Amino acid sequence: MAYDPGAIDAALAAAVGDDPLLIADLHLAFTHSAADALDAMVDASDADAWRAAAWRLKGLAASFGAMPLMTLARAAADTLPGGDDMLRRLRDAVEQL
Repeated sequence: MAYDPGAIDAALAAAVGDDPLLIADLHLAFTHSAADALDAMVDASDADAWRAAAWRLKGLAASFGAMPLMTLARAAADTLPGGDDMLRRLRDAVEQL
């Protein structure tokens, strides 16, 4: 699943205008928040915690226009907690942001 960081930056520019420093700051905040949500999934103690973290990641992805990540996080919400394949796919997706 390939991501285009330019698409995220374009979505941010549409929301906040053409301020490269602000866009870079928001992009960094997004990637940190996505990593935090993924960590919450890794640390989830039960299905409810897993699902909540997956929905948080989905919402973040949707807010920043990262539609492939949004789709993957939505699928993760419907899986059992701690699935190694799903976590690997999510980790790869977040690292590509």
